[in-house]
Amino acid sequence: QAQLVESGGDLVKAGDSLRLSCVVSRLTFGTLVVGWFRRRALGQNRDFVAAISATGDRTNYADSVKGRFTIVRDNDKNTMYLQMNSLKPEDTAIYSCAAKLSARDTNLVGGYNFWGQGTQVTVSS
Repeated sequence: QAQLVESGGDLVKAGDSLRLSCVVSRLTFGTLVVGWFRRRALGQNRDFVAAISATGDRTNYADSVKGRFTIVRDNDKNTMYLQMNSLKPEDTAIYSCAAKLSARDTNLVGGYNFWGQGTQVTVSS
């Protein structure tokens, strides 16, 4: 079974930075589009945050995080990262990483085949 494991979530103050990691195993990481989504509360939909192409040459960001968050990947380590700067209280959410084969519509939840369990990020004001 494919496995995606997130880490790095924490309780921080507004303006602080965090780096989330997602380690992918039992998949050919270098062939996958990977992305981050977040869910602000139980019962709410997951919102797109960022995605990166299999080779890392193309990225896509939600407008709400552009200029503050950066997604990168290290294919040698089967790991993806989300560097989050200038955090705001509205960034508080459970952040989940996801992976898929298709390079289309990287901002859509439905296109992703594999998901991690999530890591909690809480930003206090």
